[in-house]
Amino acid sequence: MIPGWPYSWVAALEPGRSSWTLPLDAVRLGPDDDLAAVTAAQVRDVITRLIAAGHWHEGDPDIMVIFDAGYEPARLAWLLRDLPVQVTGRLGTNRVLRLPPPGRRPGQMGRPLRHGAELRLAADAARPEPDAVTTTVTSGYGTAVARSRNRAHPRLKARGAREGHQGELPVIEGTLIQLTVDHLPHDRAPKPLWLRTSRPDADPAEADLCWQAFLRRFEHTFRFLRQSLGWTRPKLRDPAAADRRTWLVLAACAQLWQARRLVADLRLPWQQPCVPGRLTPARVRRGFRAVHGTMPVLTAAPKPGKPGPGRPPGTKNRRPATRHDVGKAARNPETSSSAAG
Repeated sequence: MIPGWPYSWVAALEPGRSSWTLPLDAVRLGPDDDLAAVTAAQVRDVITRLIAAGHWHEGDPDIMVIFDAGYEPARLAWLLRDLPVQVTGRLGTNRVLRLPPPGRRPGQMGRPLRHGAELRLAADAARPEPDAVTTTVTSGYGTAVARSRNRAHPRLKARGAREGHQGELPVIEGTLIQLTVDHLPHDRAPKPLWLRTSRPDADPAEADLCWQAFLRRFEHTFRFLRQSLGWTRPKLRDPAAADRRTWLVLAACAQLWQARRLVADLRLPWQQPCVPGRLTPARVRRGFRAVHGTMPVLTAAPKPGKPGPGRPPGTKNRRPATRHDVGKAARNPETSSSAAG
């Protein structure tokens, strides 16, 4: 249950230590929309436009798409299997996956097995040895150890999104990555991080690239959109107005991204100097007005106007605002009647 209009964003990430992201698309999720279906269609549209614009050519590495918790990476990988993408997402610790089945013994009868032993992600669960282990020394988390298990897959059932599926359910294999670190910022107790990538036989180098790319996800961008650009500041009543507001903010992000190497560092007295060309989005926004003054004027000057008198005090509002569904779950009639009694 989300009070409001949730949006699904797609942003391009650049390598290295940077707080810059480039939002590419935003889609509002309706009350009855399927999150995985809408997300897959949105990613498909963005990838198609990137290929048409010449940003990906035949023979280039697959485009890595990163999803945080709340998405189903196996289903998204299946829906996007015809595109040159590598889907990497985070898994919850309550998940149970399956390992590949063992090889058939000589003379063994019966139907071949499709699923192997269970692989529980819970903290106290016993797990088999990983296929590969890599160790990386980081500056912010200490020693990071990545344990990868190839060809792990969920055991699908004909319910939910796959209800009414005709034929045998597919086996969606991928590489499971368990990441452990020495410490986290703010003295938080570190817990294992579970990731799944759509590459079934990812080597140790690819596993390291997946968890390092996951750490580059753009959660900080939403804070910049809300606090600096005022994305959620207006109290909008119409979903169409929310869509227009979202695309205006997206256009503002694109302008700041293009001007990030043109503005001067107007830092506050307590801020440290930034390396030239490496200003943060907040500092670029602070110095954008100087760049904006040098640009040609594309519109005429606004004309002064006097606001109308409005509705006289004490009169009844005869034009109430239209109410729109914000996506909350429907209330159970039986529960409501029992609670009312």
